Amino acid sequence: MIKKIKIEIAQSFLDSLKSKLRLTRWPDEIDWSGWTYGASLSYMKELTDYWTNYFDWRKTEDEINKYGNYIAEIDGYKIHFLHIKGKGEKSIPLILTHGWPTSFLEMLKLIPLLTESKDASFDMVIPSMPGYGFSQKITRTGCNVTFMAELWHKLMTELGYDKYGVQGGDFGAGVSTALAMKYPEHVTGIHLNYIPGNYAPVLEENEEFTKEENDYLDAEEEWFSREGGYSLEQNTKPLTLSYGLNDSPAGLCAWIVEKMYGWADCKGYIGNVFTMDELLSNVTLYWITETIHSSMRLYGENSKNPLIINKNTFINIPTAIAHFNYEEPFPPRKFIERGYNIQQWTDFPVGGHFPAMEKPDLLAEDIIAFFGKLKSDLPPSI
Repeated sequence: MIKKIKIEIAQSFLDSLKSKLRLTRWPDEIDWSGWTYGASLSYMKELTDYWTNYFDWRKTEDEINKYGNYIAEIDGYKIHFLHIKGKGEKSIPLILTHGWPTSFLEMLKLIPLLTESKDASFDMVIPSMPGYGFSQKITRTGCNVTFMAELWHKLMTELGYDKYGVQGGDFGAGVSTALAMKYPEHVTGIHLNYIPGNYAPVLEENEEFTKEENDYLDAEEEWFSREGGYSLEQNTKPLTLSYGLNDSPAGLCAWIVEKMYGWADCKGYIGNVFTMDELLSNVTLYWITETIHSSMRLYGENSKNPLIINKNTFINIPTAIAHFNYEEPFPPRKFIERGYNIQQWTDFPVGGHFPAMEKPDLLAEDIIAFFGKLKSDLPPSI
């Protein structure tokens, strides 16, 4: 069952958010430390002042409500998604999946670029992962990227798409990969701007990783020792962390914004990439839906369910990899080719972990180029 909805948050909820913001107790910091030890205190004070006195969630609602918002009930779970039809005579169905700490809002800049393109028009389906945004929180174990892939396939089938493309970064790359593994006869192509963290290529007997691959694995380990504290906490004890983040909007904002700064191509200033309205729209969505804990649970659930890829589970579906420069650590091509049938590889000299927000034009062009080549493989009805 699919029902069209309008996003409209009660004003009392927004008023209580501002009241809590005004009661924020600020920590101290080491002089002139900036972002070295976490979210910059001076920037967080500036952002919170803007959130309290100038940010207007209603503008975000208006933007969301310009598109078709729906709730689908699939296997008893309520899934929120946007569905935007392409304007071309024949459009390619494409389901795009966001990651953490973003939301479906991450994909909004891509909508006009992909639905109005002269080269390739897309029917875009943009769901909110369970436990994110307006999708249902699932409070039992087992809600991992493979579980979500099953829901996504049923959603696409319900919408009338027997064959479709998939795209994603962060956890969205994991969901997209799981779709390709589980439903290869329905997925026409897979476009990734990130390699899933639970991707585990298995070597053949007597085979070893190359020096380049081992260097990458060492770099990954070094990165996690330096930057991965958040992941370890969210992977093991997310509930303890959630008491503070679910109660303090400033704390929630700092936890999310620090990652937006650290993972994007900010060149030292977060305003080079994101406006305050973009940052706060995403954080406010987490706040009003109370989904910080349910979103973080995906770390632990995924760690219990690695995507084991060997010769028996190799993804033969055409794959495109978009490597944005500031996405780190990023595996070398050989490491990825052990699991995916790479047909297109693009190295971008700019951009980071959030290309749909940072460099939407470049990401859209890469998606169009890839799926444009595959369009002949789609059924005549598309």
